[in-house]
Amino acid sequence: MKITVIGTGYVGLVTGACLAEVGNDVLCLDLDKAKIDKLHEGVLPIYEPGLDEVVARNVAAGRLHFTTDIDRSVAHGTVQFIAVGTPPDEDGSADLQYVVAAARNIGQRMTDYKVVVDKSTVPVGTAEKVKAAIADELAKRGLSLDFSVVSNPEFLKEGAAVEDFMRPDRIVIGAEDDQAIHTMRALYHPFQRNHDRTLVMDIRSAELTKYAANAMLATRISFMNELANLAEVLGADIELVRRGIGSDPRIGYSFLYSGCGYGGSCFPKDVKALQKTGEENGVPLRVLAAVEEANDAQKQRLIDKVVSRFGNDLSGRRFALWGLAFKPGTDDMREAPSLTLIDGLLARGATVCGFDPVANHEAHRVLGERIDYAENPLDALDGADALLIVTEWKQFRAPDFDRIKQSLKTPLIIDGRNLYEPAAMRALGLEYDAIGRK
Repeated sequence: MKITVIGTGYVGLVTGACLAEVGNDVLCLDLDKAKIDKLHEGVLPIYEPGLDEVVARNVAAGRLHFTTDIDRSVAHGTVQFIAVGTPPDEDGSADLQYVVAAARNIGQRMTDYKVVVDKSTVPVGTAEKVKAAIADELAKRGLSLDFSVVSNPEFLKEGAAVEDFMRPDRIVIGAEDDQAIHTMRALYHPFQRNHDRTLVMDIRSAELTKYAANAMLATRISFMNELANLAEVLGADIELVRRGIGSDPRIGYSFLYSGCGYGGSCFPKDVKALQKTGEENGVPLRVLAAVEEANDAQKQRLIDKVVSRFGNDLSGRRFALWGLAFKPGTDDMREAPSLTLIDGLLARGATVCGFDPVANHEAHRVLGERIDYAENPLDALDGADALLIVTEWKQFRAPDFDRIKQSLKTPLIIDGRNLYEPAAMRALGLEYDAIGRK
């Protein structure tokens, strides 16, 4: 198929590269010339494991192209994916200006049948706005052309997006007509040869499914974080509790790990947007309000632990931070718990030296010279009063504990991701303060 992907951000670039990987002719459009120039040079705007190889392979094969030319992009693809940003407005709702603008560009230029696919995470009712925008532009041109609008939300985990796209656990298609459904089924057939994972539904249900999925996962995280805080007070161990409840097949083990809060470009934004949708329709989502409140509080937990140990005045204190990205496998700093922690430490007079395997550069863009940056995790420890672990990168799981103990002024690890066993840390002569552990 000939496919156009509008937007070369996280979702757009992964979508375009993976669709090209199975043989499609894909053209990716972005109005940011600097970004397109970099892509032509083989430089990706995001870090995602394995994506650079997929992009390079398909560019070399002539299946993946990049452009800033809107006329070319509309003419190219029978299927037009809209994968532009939907940043939150001040009231928490999703800003749809880029989605609607992309739809209008299609309506202004299309000359034959198009399947327009909403791939961006958008609130319920967006497909109707996209359809109206295209119809309006066609009417201005005095044309009557057939087109379909489809909701096809993405379910990609940052750090595993290529794998998720190539081997999806489900493909949600919201569509109104048989031709669009047939086209989308054909498009995704190469990704599900083992068995059909396609869920075809009405458009509004598909739009709600994406928000519902992220809201449910965020709820599990906040619930476990609150249980972990209670476990600390009660003298229980949240890791044992996790195993106890996760063994129930009705609950399962996924997303039951406690920590110092969730971040990223999806959960915070989508929880707010779904709450706003509820408010606008007279259905307050009280559980999600509590989820958001609990997560905001959880991001303060490591600061509370530092203050409990060293006092509120941290002047002259220095802390090593392992992990700056909001999760492992990405350089994404959006809504990262590390930002809340750094703000709290600096406000109390401390200095900070951070290390992240891939996010140091992005952290420097976001934070500038407010903190120091180490080239490896052990160098961050020099002169530090304690080690704070914020992101659960694999390379942090089995460090040189003797070096940690020797380098720190105080042999203290405050672990926001529960990477180690408390008894083992005590046996090594390290103070260990985790989330909900005895």
